[in-house]
Amino acid sequence: MTEPPGRRERKKAATRQKIADTALRLFLERGYDAVGIRDVAAESDVAVTTVFSHFASKEALVFERDQDFEQRLTRAVTDRPPHEPLIPALHREVQALVRHCTAEGSAPVRRMIEGSPALRKYEESMNLRHAQALAAALAADPHLSRSATACRATARFTIDAYALACQADDPGATVDEVFRMIEAAWEATAS
Repeated sequence: MTEPPGRRERKKAATRQKIADTALRLFLERGYDAVGIRDVAAESDVAVTTVFSHFASKEALVFERDQDFEQRLTRAVTDRPPHEPLIPALHREVQALVRHCTAEGSAPVRRMIEGSPALRKYEESMNLRHAQALAAALAADPHLSRSATACRATARFTIDAYALACQADDPGATVDEVFRMIEAAWEATAS
């Protein structure tokens, strides 16, 4: 059983969320390139060092749920019941993540990301990191018995399913279509 976070952890989490919310509001109001870390710190009523203690870069402020995203994907592999097939578990998790990225009010953030070369580059490197973490989780599962190549390809396709769906007219149908291909490829790699 996990212990609830203590007062200090709750304060840190609240400060982090306040900084992220403030940054996103400023980026959307003024434009990503027009807002600096000092602006975010001042508006959040924290020191610049506090911003950097919570976020490694300005780009990370936009993708503040980055670690949660990665953990959710890897947990879809590691925390699923032993009898549950892998691909449906990943499919469900990606559908849930896509619902978040396509929720009401998310379009301005997506446009901001698409309009910024720095944010697109950061998102690309973040997606590669997520794919590596997911591939490692797949390869570590002794019940899956697939090659390292199959694990890496499945992880990349899973991340790509999310990315494609977040930009699609019908996100749910896009995830379903890509996961039909992922499942067929996964089954084809069974030894």
